[in-house]
Amino acid sequence: MPRSRRPHAGPVLALLAFAQFISAIDYNIVYVALPAIGRELGFTPQTLQWVVSAYAVAFGGFLLLGGRAADILGRRRVFALALALYGVASLAGGLAASPGPMVAARAVQGLGGALLLPATLSLINTMFAEGPARSRALAVWGGAGGAGLALGSLLGGVLTSAFGWASVFFVNVPLALAAVVAAFALLPADARAARGRFDLPGALTATLGSTSLVFALVQGPEAGWASGLIAGAFLAGIAFLGLFVLVEARSAEPLMPLALFANRSLTAAMAITFIFMGTFGAQYYILTVHLQELKGYGALATGLAFLPGGLIGLVGTKVSERLLIRWGTRATLLTGMTLGAAGMAVFALGVSPQAGYASLLPGLLMIGLGQGIGWTAMFVAASTGVAPERQGIASAMASTTQQIGSAVGLAVLVAVINGGAAGAPSAGGLRLAGLIAAALTLAGAAVALTLRGPRPAPAVPGDLAAAGARD
Repeated sequence: MPRSRRPHAGPVLALLAFAQFISAIDYNIVYVALPAIGRELGFTPQTLQWVVSAYAVAFGGFLLLGGRAADILGRRRVFALALALYGVASLAGGLAASPGPMVAARAVQGLGGALLLPATLSLINTMFAEGPARSRALAVWGGAGGAGLALGSLLGGVLTSAFGWASVFFVNVPLALAAVVAAFALLPADARAARGRFDLPGALTATLGSTSLVFALVQGPEAGWASGLIAGAFLAGIAFLGLFVLVEARSAEPLMPLALFANRSLTAAMAITFIFMGTFGAQYYILTVHLQELKGYGALATGLAFLPGGLIGLVGTKVSERLLIRWGTRATLLTGMTLGAAGMAVFALGVSPQAGYASLLPGLLMIGLGQGIGWTAMFVAASTGVAPERQGIASAMASTTQQIGSAVGLAVLVAVINGGAAGAPSAGGLRLAGLIAAALTLAGAAVALTLRGPRPAPAVPGDLAAAGARD
């Protein structure tokens, strides 16, 4: 590590964790406000998921471009630009008066996130060497995300109840502005932009392909799976993604170097992040629908209901740090995924018109603990064995599958939830969706088995800043 970075390892990590905290708050805060957004802006039960999916699709579609931008333009530049975009889009979302502007604002937020995440992760992965120091740094970063999820649910309930749904967007603006200012004060200045070019054909085909597929999955239940629109969207998605692979294979400077797929740890991590967000991430939607639509909870009560799972997720990140050092990545991922799958099954079986919140709590706690353990471990896997100059794009590849998995998983599970005769959420649909999510999470645990066996490293004494200085 360059000498100029050593004294700043601790403050820089705090800033990077704060950026993840902002992103996580926004993720959960919007779920709690969804019913109010749907009522006031005129979304249908089927199209309301686009408030979530527009963010996820733009995030996933542009992550590879964001990773390339971090590697070429410089990590601090991209980090600050991403936060500025995020703040502006949050302001626009709070001012939206109809579904179109809301979905557009969420898509721009997703673009900001697509630039922010690879810049953040590549800063961590280049400042902290592979091994215990990086695991600890990623645990702090993941813990900040867990804190954001826990506080986001509660904050969303408080703000929506007191000031209306728009306030859940406005709260991001000062937070993003503060992080931009801190970036220029704390992050080391970027060197001159590296030589290279952006693979715009690759970015375009990847984004069009993923967007087309998710559109088909989201709109299929409403338009009809046999309709020409849905069939055309599926075919377009497959064609664009196939074209993307051809573009990458022939490009001198590909957006996603196909040679990176030879890294078994990275490819396994990509599959796991896809499944992880398609199952763990969907639990927020399932719980929100169950409590607000079927049980009549208000926004504040729903926010409080999310809190125990979010808090236990913080414990999970600390457990993950210890497991990674003692047992290795594979065992840690297996622990998190199997625990989460068991929690989803317990949660699903607790869903019924008669049962109260207490019947859901054991499953929610298991899900939260498993999520905290698995989150850090899957990004450790994605960074293992990757050269420093490729950390941005490797982080983007794992994050791309994470975000596309979120959109695809949510689309599939919403179709199950709303699959009854009335085309509206039902307890039976929610229960089935939870059990399907549990089965898919076990498939993610099976993928984790393909990772190399544990290579435990001795614990490194001292705090994170000292570890960063040594590495």
